[in-house]
Amino acid sequence: MEASTIIRDAVMHVTQIRQTAAETPGLASAVSAVKQFQARRFAGTYFDLLHSEQYRSAAIFFLQELYSEKDYSQRDTQFGRIAGALERLFPEQVVQTAVSLAQLHRLTEDLDLAMAQHWLRLADQAQVMRYVKAWRCVGRRDERNTQLNTVLSVGHELDRLTRTRGLRMMLKMMRKPANLAGMGSLQQFLESGFDTFAEMARQGDGARHFLATVREREAALIDGLFDASAVACETKITLLLGQAP
Repeated sequence: MEASTIIRDAVMHVTQIRQTAAETPGLASAVSAVKQFQARRFAGTYFDLLHSEQYRSAAIFFLQELYSEKDYSQRDTQFGRIAGALERLFPEQVVQTAVSLAQLHRLTEDLDLAMAQHWLRLADQAQVMRYVKAWRCVGRRDERNTQLNTVLSVGHELDRLTRTRGLRMMLKMMRKPANLAGMGSLQQFLESGFDTFAEMARQGDGARHFLATVREREAALIDGLFDASAVACETKITLLLGQAP
């Protein structure tokens, strides 16, 4: 399937998800609450990296661009509008990163909506217990693992981009045409990601270590949420939230 088709399909699916949330009483607020909770959990899980000189920028990038409650509607609109032009204006490596990002966004929004639907039904529960129960009600373990693998794929692709000679200069030269073509949000993501991973690349195997740490911690969290006792899950997540800023 062409990159433009994958991106358009993903954007259309996310738009439908947002419409469903907006039309269901309380659901949009529940989606926001789930995203806020997950962002706090991420900040707790990576407290050490967020306070590390070497990995702080990468952890912030992941938190803001991949794990936050940030409104991505502007970027989605740009993606849908310029999906065809993307393949003409950007090099192949960049297009693949954009495809992975669109696929990740689609899956994340789908899972967050499912979580929010159960979150609403569990309104009488304490927040951490509410999250654990919603997670287990949703299930979909394979998709959780796919979500993690796609996050890591985006990271590895950004890391590879930093090793492409001349690409940073090309991105800089693309800034004006990208903005004129309505791709400013995507351009900002690419430049920020490139600079973040280039900074780690200058420190040897920093990017590989960072992504390996994300894989290890997120995989352990996913396995725990599915396999550990509810009490153990709640205790673990409560401790992580306690570390979040």
